Amino acid sequence: MSDNVPSIGIVGIGRWGKNHLRNFATLSSCRLDAVCDRDPKLLQGAKDQYPDVFVTDSFEEMLGRKDLDAVVIASSAVTHAPLGIQALESGRDVFLEKPMALSSEEGSAILAAAKKTDRVVMVGHLLLYHPAVEYLKTLTDEGQLGDLHYIYSQRLNLGSIRQDENSMWSFAPHDISVVGLLFDEEPQSVSARGGAYVQEKIEDVVFLNIRYPSGRVANIHVSWLDPHKIRKTTLVGSKKMAVFDDMEPSEKIRVYDKGVETPDFVSYDQAPALRFGEIAIPQIKMSEPLKIECQHFVDCVRDRKRPRTDGESGLTVVKILEAGQRSLERGGEPVDIA
Repeated sequence: MSDNVPSIGIVGIGRWGKNHLRNFATLSSCRLDAVCDRDPKLLQGAKDQYPDVFVTDSFEEMLGRKDLDAVVIASSAVTHAPLGIQALESGRDVFLEKPMALSSEEGSAILAAAKKTDRVVMVGHLLLYHPAVEYLKTLTDEGQLGDLHYIYSQRLNLGSIRQDENSMWSFAPHDISVVGLLFDEEPQSVSARGGAYVQEKIEDVVFLNIRYPSGRVANIHVSWLDPHKIRKTTLVGSKKMAVFDDMEPSEKIRVYDKGVETPDFVSYDQAPALRFGEIAIPQIKMSEPLKIECQHFVDCVRDRKRPRTDGESGLTVVKILEAGQRSLERGGEPVDIA
């Protein structure tokens, strides 16, 4: 690491990796050193745009660069674990796009490699770096919503169909990570139902239900086969309720002063009363979440800090997905999370 400026290599510059490429190339706090991809057209485009960056279709050749400090793995999900472990064993810090692995066994192997080599592992749970989600965390921590009862979310669109993972593994990590942040509680069990209509055994739509020891519940609806493009999360508390709509260009959060007033002693004439108050739209200073996330990774590499979305939190998300997959295969049967 020259002059305390980490050098970064990126694997996979396609659908989402191109955004990593753009952000790391523009951050003054790091140096984009190398790019790796199997697509020669993508490599040529990167070479034309960033002529000083080393490009290759060989991951081993990238790891052979002596000055490389960290690797960002934004290739397909099935490659995350093997490439991540290989990079860690070469002595590099690693940023893994979500999901960090396709099984808890793979996820645990990544953590073991990081511990053995004393390297940083960060997982790309992007929404936890979103200013609106940070605002929701403040609301819940300060008790402004009261006791948080349940959360439900919708992540729907038409397109982005994958061949090596279903819609739950592709989309649900976003919402699972947000629920984990807001509930701040380890999950107990998962049930899931879905349907595969475009490709056999690859669910296009999934309804995922997560239960927690406190009695809280989260319901996550994901689909890449839907006429609507929706990115919405609703929080229901004992005092107030909040909605995060990421499709809104500016008014991303609305806080509803709505609830149910329950008297201590309930008789016939003291039934619970509904409360309908005002709707507040807080002003949130927005910045690109991916840029914030990329900068955080650079800070962790440079300062040897534990990432906000570390490997352990990434493994928890994988365990939930894994239990959800078992439930899908068992027709929605609840599956405990070990």
